Amino acid sequence: MKRRLAEIHPAVYKTRIWQKRLFRQLADVSARTEFASELAINELKYSCKKHQSLLRRRLGNSDPELQENKVANLKIACPTIDGLLIKPGETFSFWNRLGEATAEKGYVEGMQLSQGEVVRGVGGGLCQLANLLYWMALHTPLEVVERHHHSFDPFPDENRTLPFGSGAGVFYNYIDLRFFNPTDITFQIRVFVTEQHLKGAILSSEETPFAYHIVERGHRFIPDGDKIFRENEIWRELIDRRTGNRVGEELVVRNHAEIKYELNLSAQECSL
Repeated sequence: MKRRLAEIHPAVYKTRIWQKRLFRQLADVSARTEFASELAINELKYSCKKHQSLLRRRLGNSDPELQENKVANLKIACPTIDGLLIKPGETFSFWNRLGEATAEKGYVEGMQLSQGEVVRGVGGGLCQLANLLYWMALHTPLEVVERHHHSFDPFPDENRTLPFGSGAGVFYNYIDLRFFNPTDITFQIRVFVTEQHLKGAILSSEETPFAYHIVERGHRFIPDGDKIFRENEIWRELIDRRTGNRVGEELVVRNHAEIKYELNLSAQECSL
């Protein structure tokens, strides 16, 4: 397989990144997107979804220092989002709120996933925040208008609590996480770091008519030559709050990714 020029020459790769970032800035100006920007101290009345994720868990043979650096980065990032109101017609953008994660802002080197590899980079670890936000947004009427997922699965499922492929990749500023508020209800994001967890919630000014249940279907590993791929589907079920009945369902995403760790498959786990 031929490698792209940007993968061979680092200078070309950096130039391409600069170009993509410029194009994203120009596109936002042209589209006149109304980004959510108001932070509120007082919490809205109704709770749509709460979730938390462990700050530290074993990730293959990764350097534990990178996890501590990730925690430091999350402590810088969370206050830029915590309390944010997403009013009717507004769009939440991960990078519009955070801005670029630079050393000048206090961000340190953490773990990043780039071009099929695990690498070190300033601001690394912010994907955990994006994962939390995406998972919570799926439990609301907010429309996810941009979400990216990784083309590979870097670590085995140790202490994983959510379905495979239910996260969101981010890379300033053109690989973003965005959701739009199509309703007449205002939503609010809460995110903060404790000693052990990254915690979050999405609140609303009025109770939403539906609750949402996220389920995984069709999970399997697929050997292909000297590689193994992982697949599943993420579905969202709509539950009428008044009756408790399921009134609909929708496919959220189909995942297909190469795994990057050793895996011993049983006959029940794999599909040929």
